[in-house]
Amino acid sequence: MTLVQERAGFAAARRAMIDSQLRVSGVNDPAILAAFAALPREEFVPAERRSIAYIDRAVPLGDGTVLAPALTHGQMLTAAEPVADDQVLVIGAPGTYLAALATQLAAKVTVATPDGDWAAAAPYTLVLIDGAIEVAPEALSALLADHGRVVTGLIERGVARLALGRRVGGELVLTKLSEADFAPLPAFAAKKSWSF
Repeated sequence: MTLVQERAGFAAARRAMIDSQLRVSGVNDPAILAAFAALPREEFVPAERRSIAYIDRAVPLGDGTVLAPALTHGQMLTAAEPVADDQVLVIGAPGTYLAALATQLAAKVTVATPDGDWAAAAPYTLVLIDGAIEVAPEALSALLADHGRVVTGLIERGVARLALGRRVGGELVLTKLSEADFAPLPAFAAKKSWSF
């Protein structure tokens, strides 16, 4: 297969992903769909997994992490309703697909690792957490500008759901929206405790 044929194949797979995974599941914002169309998802996975970059589930990246399904990122961006002047923080592995999508939609995007020093950052109007949390750290609320929002996966009783958060009375309040396919982020796991 030539490079041109390979690129054409990935472009067709990208279009199929948009039409058969995103549009049919309620991800229909033209700007969000344009961001997906502009980004070659295959460039965000190891070379040996490029052929499965557009499947409708998480793609293992080989280092214990996964690239979330396109639908998960589409649902996150739909809930977030990003605008061009948003100051966005993406908490996830540097260079992630979600951060690249956000860059297509907002003026400034900063990426931080889950266990990094993101808590010292300036206020953001939008925080996207690329994975599921069990506990939202107190520092997360302090990251938000007035009327800012957080979009993440939230794990409760073993089930991951898409959640939208806003600061209310100085605390982050997360509202569950729908079930979604998120990988848990160990940095945001609840402390284990015994109960009888």
